[in-house]
Amino acid sequence: MPKFLRIGIHQSNVSGYTSKAWCVRRVGSAVLLKWGAVEVQGAGAGRKVFWTIPPREKTVRCGTAQRAMDYTKAAIARRRNHRYEPLTGPIANGRRSATRDADLKQALATILIVDIVRSTEKAARLGDARWTKVMGHYYAAVRKELRSSRGKEVVTTGDGLLATFKAPAAGVRCATAIREAVRTLGLEIRVGLHAGEYKVSGAEVVGLAFHIGARVAAKARAGEVLVSSAVRDLMPKSDISFKDRGVHQLKGVPQRWRLYRVEH
Repeated sequence: MPKFLRIGIHQSNVSGYTSKAWCVRRVGSAVLLKWGAVEVQGAGAGRKVFWTIPPREKTVRCGTAQRAMDYTKAAIARRRNHRYEPLTGPIANGRRSATRDADLKQALATILIVDIVRSTEKAARLGDARWTKVMGHYYAAVRKELRSSRGKEVVTTGDGLLATFKAPAAGVRCATAIREAVRTLGLEIRVGLHAGEYKVSGAEVVGLAFHIGARVAAKARAGEVLVSSAVRDLMPKSDISFKDRGVHQLKGVPQRWRLYRVEH
C-alpha cells in the first residue's frame, strides 16, 4: 500500500513527534483508504513510524478496475498538492508495554534554551582551571534564577542549559534575568524560547518542541532573547514588549516560524 505523509514527518533528523498519514491501495475495482495520526521515533534511515491510535479505514467501490485506477491516481495527486509526500516502509501499530504506557506522560510547557556565546574561545583564553571556576559560577547564577521563576531544569548541554516553565511570561523574565546575572561574570548568552508539547518517560524527554527551541536559540545574537510565535501568541496582554525579527526557516524543522526579540 503506497503511503503518504504530511511533509513535516519526512524530516530525518528529528524524533518523537506526530503528523498525519494517508494510505491508499487498489484491489480490483475497489479502493482501500486508511488515514490517521502517526508518531516518529528515532532518526535517519532507522526511524520507525507508528499509528498513535488505530487509523480510520474506508472502502470505495468503483465498479470497474479502470475507475478504481483513475480514483487512486486522482486521490494521490490531491494529497501531493496538499504537501503530502511518499514514505517508504510500513507504518506499525503503536503498541508499548504496559509499564511504558503508565510511565509516558504528555506535557505542555514553555521551553527555554540558554547557550554561552563564543564559549570555546573564552575557555581557551582562560585555561581549564579558571574556566571551570567561571562555569561553576555560571550554573549557580542560572539555577538561582530558575528557582526564583519556578523553572524546571531538564538537562545541561556542555555550556548550555534546557529548562521548562508552566507560564511563558515566567520563562521570558527568567531569560532576561539570567542574561543580566551572567554578564557580571563577563559572559554573554543567547536564549531561545518556544512553547509546545513533549513527552516524558522517566528521565527521557522527546518532542519536536525541543528541536524548535534549540533552533530559535541558534538564531539569537549575543545578548539576545528570541521567542517563537507560539510563545508570543500566548502573551497577548503581557507588559513584556517584543520586536518582530521576521519569518525564519529553522534548520531541520518543518515549516517556517516567525521570531520575536524580547525588548529591554
